[in-house]
Amino acid sequence: MQIYKTLFIISLLVFYILPVSKAASIALIIDDIGNNKHEAAAFDLPLNVTFAILPNKPLSGFFSERALNQRREVIIHMPMESLAGIKQEEASLVAGMTDEQISSTLTNALASVPFATGLNNHMGSRLTQLEAPMKETMSFLFKHGLYFVDSRTTHFSRAEKIAHDYGVLATKRDVFLDHVADLPNIQKQFNRLISLAKKHGQAVGIAHPYPQTLQFLKEQLPTIESQGIKLVKLSDMIIEQRYVAKSETVNSDDFVATQ
Repeated sequence: MQIYKTLFIISLLVFYILPVSKAASIALIIDDIGNNKHEAAAFDLPLNVTFAILPNKPLSGFFSERALNQRREVIIHMPMESLAGIKQEEASLVAGMTDEQISSTLTNALASVPFATGLNNHMGSRLTQLEAPMKETMSFLFKHGLYFVDSRTTHFSRAEKIAHDYGVLATKRDVFLDHVADLPNIQKQFNRLISLAKKHGQAVGIAHPYPQTLQFLKEQLPTIESQGIKLVKLSDMIIEQRYVAKSETVNSDDFVATQ
């Protein structure tokens, strides 16, 4: 009789203590939304796909409201200073701004993308390396209850670490799907996103509203469950990452230094 009691206790411990096996997951962001009507094709993608909307654009508010009606998450795709000398977007965050200027610029951006739940950087290979502007940015996000996604346009970025230091929920991009926007490369990077998710349990991809990318995702996303992958909301993944260890190893080809 004692042996059966022992086996019963062991089975309870296994059930309640050992983690439950579950599918790997990906979160997907579509950057650069807000400029053109043709980007509306992205609304045909699954609702768990997040839109990163550029602030202060002709369609910023309209697309944000339409996403709200779909119950789709939107984040601010915040322009930040680049090292490459690329022309800055209007109302970008740049080095040399005072804390008040940074806060004011972010306030205006949030007003132009209502209902945003977070923010990621557009370009920013210079600014995300700088401690002072990142501290003020993360202070703003914390005060407004917004999360942060480091687009990782440079491997010298300090943004994600500073976000964590300020208590901001944060993650980073693992794969750009269409930095080279031809179908063979999109397929290659999508496969890499799936592979990373299987390896680490989770992975974050960023894509853009190019017609070929949207058509590819429309066809491919419905197939990922058969590969043991689940498409989840970005905020759900970020919250879960508080409790799930994630590899900090990032390959050198994960960076787009021109941004």
